[in-house]
Amino acid sequence: MRVTLHPAAERDIEEAAEFYEREGSAALAARFVFEFKTVSTLLLQQPEIGSPRPAGRRGLYMNLFPYTVIYRVTADEIKVLVVKHDRKRPNYGASRT
Repeated sequence: MRVTLHPAAERDIEEAAEFYEREGSAALAARFVFEFKTVSTLLLQQPEIGSPRPAGRRGLYMNLFPYTVIYRVTADEIKVLVVKHDRKRPNYGASRT
């Protein structure tokens, strides 16, 4: 099994890291990326750990940042569809498949 990223989820991560670098520091941006990688590793170990969501999706909250990783589990991959800020745009990324 492997973790793959929807192209828009890649942009979500890049935009969040750019924000944290601009508003905080390069170290804070790197911490955000590190936490996302930690979540990805956890998903590989326990794919069903996230809370069930509509349309066969699951969501897992990040620990240090107010973001949720929305993903779908298939037989051979965990596809990250959205990495969304928890306090902005509640339906953000809902149409991604």
